[in-house]
Amino acid sequence: METLKVIHLLTGIALLLLIGAFEKPVKRKRSLHSTPFNSIGKTILLFIGLLFISHRAISQNTVQTLRGTIVDKVSQSPLPGAVIMLLNSNPLNATSADEEGRFKLSNVVVGKQSIKITFMGYKEVVMQNLSVNAGKELVLTIQMEEDIHTINEVTVEAKIEKNKPLNEFSSVSSRAFSVEETQKFAAAVNDPARMATSFAGVLQAGDGSNFISIRGNSPSGLLWRMEGVEIPNPNHFSSASTSGGGVSILSSQLLGNSDFSTGAFAAEYGNALSGVFDLKLRKGNNQKREYTLQAGVMGIDAAAEGPIKKGYDGSYLVNYRYSTLNLLAKMGVPLGDAITNFQDLSYNVSLPAGNLGVFSVFGFGGLSYQKTFAVADSLKWKEDSFKRYNGNFIANTGATGISHTKLFGNQSYLRTVLMGSGTENGYTSEKMQNDLSTMIKDYEERHLQSKFTVSSVYTRKFNSRNNIRTGIILNQLNYSIQQKDRVDTNVLITRLLEKGNTQTANAFFQWNHKFTDKLTTNIGAHYFQLMLNNTWSLEPRASIKYDINPKHNISMGYGLHSQLQPLGVYFARQRENDGTFTQPNKNLELSKAHHIVLGYDWNITSFSHIKTEVYYQHLFNIAISKDKNNTFSMLNAMDGYNTNPLSNNGLGKNYGVELTYERFMHNNLYYLLSASLYNSEYKAANGNWYSTRFNTNQAITFTIGKEWTLSEKRKSRVIGFNIKTMYMGGWRTTPIDIEKSKQKGETAYITSRSFELQNPYYYRLDLRISLKRNYKHLTSTLALDLQNATNRKNVGGEYFDLNTNTIKYWYQAPLIPILSYKIEF
Repeated sequence: METLKVIHLLTGIALLLLIGAFEKPVKRKRSLHSTPFNSIGKTILLFIGLLFISHRAISQNTVQTLRGTIVDKVSQSPLPGAVIMLLNSNPLNATSADEEGRFKLSNVVVGKQSIKITFMGYKEVVMQNLSVNAGKELVLTIQMEEDIHTINEVTVEAKIEKNKPLNEFSSVSSRAFSVEETQKFAAAVNDPARMATSFAGVLQAGDGSNFISIRGNSPSGLLWRMEGVEIPNPNHFSSASTSGGGVSILSSQLLGNSDFSTGAFAAEYGNALSGVFDLKLRKGNNQKREYTLQAGVMGIDAAAEGPIKKGYDGSYLVNYRYSTLNLLAKMGVPLGDAITNFQDLSYNVSLPAGNLGVFSVFGFGGLSYQKTFAVADSLKWKEDSFKRYNGNFIANTGATGISHTKLFGNQSYLRTVLMGSGTENGYTSEKMQNDLSTMIKDYEERHLQSKFTVSSVYTRKFNSRNNIRTGIILNQLNYSIQQKDRVDTNVLITRLLEKGNTQTANAFFQWNHKFTDKLTTNIGAHYFQLMLNNTWSLEPRASIKYDINPKHNISMGYGLHSQLQPLGVYFARQRENDGTFTQPNKNLELSKAHHIVLGYDWNITSFSHIKTEVYYQHLFNIAISKDKNNTFSMLNAMDGYNTNPLSNNGLGKNYGVELTYERFMHNNLYYLLSASLYNSEYKAANGNWYSTRFNTNQAITFTIGKEWTLSEKRKSRVIGFNIKTMYMGGWRTTPIDIEKSKQKGETAYITSRSFELQNPYYYRLDLRISLKRNYKHLTSTLALDLQNATNRKNVGGEYFDLNTNTIKYWYQAPLIPILSYKIEF
């Protein structure tokens, strides 16, 4: 044991000293949302300085407590008397839930464990491969589904559906995901968006960010929700009107199991065209104080949770993170040509109030910025035109909510949420003049948006066959938007300048009906209105699922969906001949899409299945340019506000087939094979159809992981090895006009041939290796993720080289190692 302590100490010192660059920076295009991934790609850092403390000898069988609450899946009412049994325990370890539905299993050996829950009249629940660690108690909320038959002292056994959505009203193109998946999948780095790229139809729209394109749609079509309410983009280094960024603000310490949808959404989801992340937060441990410390390339984290006071069921859970990059910069470590910093805070406080219900306070906040500096060398400007500019990028976002949940008997509950949220996005660019000292501002934007939300949702379970959910969501939107540039002019022109407020209103109703134990339907509608110009949409939704037998089921879903235009687009200014300004986009309508999905699922075993879905999406009312010589469509937009006059005459269509072959963790092995063939097109103002930017046509992803327990009796050391490999068609790009580029001295495109070309095929291999150790009251995890482990140069696009007057490729991120060390106690 003393030798182990010395090894730990020496390892800590070595990791503190290990800082290196693996290769010269690869030339690539820089964007307004340049991220820490790009900086790390240029100057790759390997470091960890954490407490490698001494521990007492490991006990013969390190044990932990597994406890939680058993509730009805629809009404959320407790199920007293439910029996919980630890499988493969000797002697038998079992208990029953008390009148509040709570249970506790003590002396559970650490490692992978499985439990079975039974309750009269409900379908049996089996939860397999639960990770029990010495550092923290495992606290679960387990939902049970009532069987539709009247049963007398008979327990109904259901097939295991580990990826079945938590939302009872979601039947197609939806699945649940766990926090463990965001931590375990190679290069996911605790990020739900990066994790989701392992799923069929989901593609990462660039190595340096977590933008995702779903079924050929723009990343901007994605909706983020937390605790049932829409939230602003929860990512650092994000631009206005985006759904992604460089680093996720969301803390894996707070997230619970959540849902992800890719089409034909349930009726409660509005203001989305491509997909939905419906995030749930876990509550802190209300019986014991626990802590987590983590350090790595992505930041230094500290989390704490525990009871608010003794004898009270309330709890707190909070996590804070600060950028490692900025700490290293302050220590004098060279980090390339940019100053990058970010920090964030996440929290969830549960406050039970007896008969009054349960109150909670939750939220997150993130601050991030990046500064770049011009190089006083005109020769280097030709090598990289961005070296001529000073840049100051800022992205701040946050949301705080207060929720109240009140149960009414055992049949229904009302959940009300009040939330305030806001974002600040800004970018200033200054161009160095030929005298190498004078700087002239050539671009400036500052967008402030805040929102106050009131949401009230009522769920009622009439009987085992019929459930309804209905709700209303009201939003007050405040905005202050400013944007100036020198595009095609020598003076700084104001394109956006608006300050004011408006409102949106959403309402929905959905009904879940089980005709038999094999046939389930969901029928509903969503209403969405923008008060700014009184545009509205009434959207029918429906789905049906039929279990042919315990191994095979088919499903079908339809939905009409709509989404606001990016807020700044409505306020674009156009100067008239008389010198006055008008707002040509003020009356733009909502973008809309019909989604149709057909699905088939084959449960091969209790731990593996094959699923295929065929889909068609017809998009209409899409904002496109009024100029017939301009092929712009909002379906290709990734960020920012287009300030040209637009109309709702655009169309789009996405169609394809997806295949998933998945093995859930079994005998310490899991894998997920996802493949998709699809086409994504849009119709421009000239009446012609073009491929969208995101039309790669095909993609295949293989994710696999294996764990080895090195000391079987003590289960103290577990090595994990995870692989993710992606192979897909290249992103679409527009041909470069060489002659015009020579004349302008910068890259110019042939816009009449928008997205006609396709980049070479994209291939990337990600790896993750981890070592987890369980001590008596502490769990440590050392992990190394390698993004693009083969250091492949994947083409990101093309640019015009002013030195050679030729077209060249720019490349995406090289090998990026992400080292981290975490302790839980």
